Amino acid sequence: MAVRDGDAVDRSAHWSDREVDQGAFKDARLGRRFADILKQLGDGMGGTIPFACQDWANTKAAYRFFSNAKVEEGDILSGHFAATRTRYDACEGPILLLQDTTEFTYQRRHPRDIGFTKSVNSGRDKFRGTAALKRKINPTRVPIEQKESVRWLENLRQSIDRLGRPDRCIHVGDRESDIFELYCLAKELGTHFVVRTCVDRLAGDGSHTISAEMSDVDAAGQHIIEVRDDAGEVVKVALDVRFKQIRVLPPIGKQKRYPSLDLTVIHAVEANAPKGRKRIEWKLLTDLPVESCAEAVEKIRWYAMRWKIEVFHKILKSGCRAEDAKLRTADRLANLVSVFCIISWRVLWLTMLARTSPEAPPTVALTDTEIVLLDRLVSDAGNRKTPPGTLIFYLTKLARLGGYLASAADPPPGNTVVWRGLTRLTDIKLGAEIAGVQNVGN
Repeated sequence: MAVRDGDAVDRSAHWSDREVDQGAFKDARLGRRFADILKQLGDGMGGTIPFACQDWANTKAAYRFFSNAKVEEGDILSGHFAATRTRYDACEGPILLLQDTTEFTYQRRHPRDIGFTKSVNSGRDKFRGTAALKRKINPTRVPIEQKESVRWLENLRQSIDRLGRPDRCIHVGDRESDIFELYCLAKELGTHFVVRTCVDRLAGDGSHTISAEMSDVDAAGQHIIEVRDDAGEVVKVALDVRFKQIRVLPPIGKQKRYPSLDLTVIHAVEANAPKGRKRIEWKLLTDLPVESCAEAVEKIRWYAMRWKIEVFHKILKSGCRAEDAKLRTADRLANLVSVFCIISWRVLWLTMLARTSPEAPPTVALTDTEIVLLDRLVSDAGNRKTPPGTLIFYLTKLARLGGYLASAADPPPGNTVVWRGLTRLTDIKLGAEIAGVQNVGN
């Protein structure tokens, strides 16, 4: 992840200003209201709408905004998508697009009153009875357009449309993304993928499968990873790494519609069967060339990064407490969750930025006022010997506000202490403003 401390960025501006496109709304007043709401909910992360808005006038305005028929998810996310494209263009090298889904559960006395939105529904009526259908029809013969998994193809197209330069993009997915049509679409769009496979497809001339062909491939080397055992202790595990480029055939019922593909198969399997847990076994498919063990390990590490999308969902549900929302209908909830997505991104971005670009200047993530307040509130001592004046130096201070102990043995700050620190820092800034502090730097 590359970062640049752009001279054009107003260092006194609120972070949310760069994630808002007021012109995307059908009414200019809605755009201005959204800018206020994102700032309020971001500063009051984890609290209710009344808690974040603080008074009845702002609370009522927020409820009206989320229930307004003219407000759509696309309007809310438009500015964030544009800002993401700017960050994408500002850095070089491959970009991992991590994919996964999550579900939100809302308990109501009368569930029918909640309703469904187009996004939440995702063709639910259309795909009802899928399990029963599998007992009668081979699902591999059903056109992708008639299956719920078509959403993965739509997501692939949308990602490329928004970001451009498809050759830079690497779509990383779990076994739910193991769809032959997705691989064909990636080739058509000129983009790339690394997906964990769960289907043992026909290979070569069609007389055998991928697993049969891989059984004759010798290990090219080992990859050492760290996992936690049942006692919570971190242990090192050695994975044997094998890889081979294989001609992969489409499902039999779709061979007239889709071509065979030359894909690289990577197997990373734990060398010795462990006691008390399942053997670690990753089987990956990618369209990228792999000519050495180091290149295979690179793809394995890219797949391991997919866990970050799970962390994002955790922030969304635990940090923003999205499932505790009390809005009455699915349309309103969808609008609110869109706002929470931007807030959750910011917490994850700060956490990852401290790990990937620790030497960057702190102004890429914090305002001048926040930096001065952190200097006043948190001592430089006990900061894990991070270099003064750097991003990691100040984000460690921020995390310490959230309960991070910053001992030498601790890992870098995680998402929980970062969002707690942000909340405390916001309260402190508000206290300074109420006290009439005009310039905290004096």
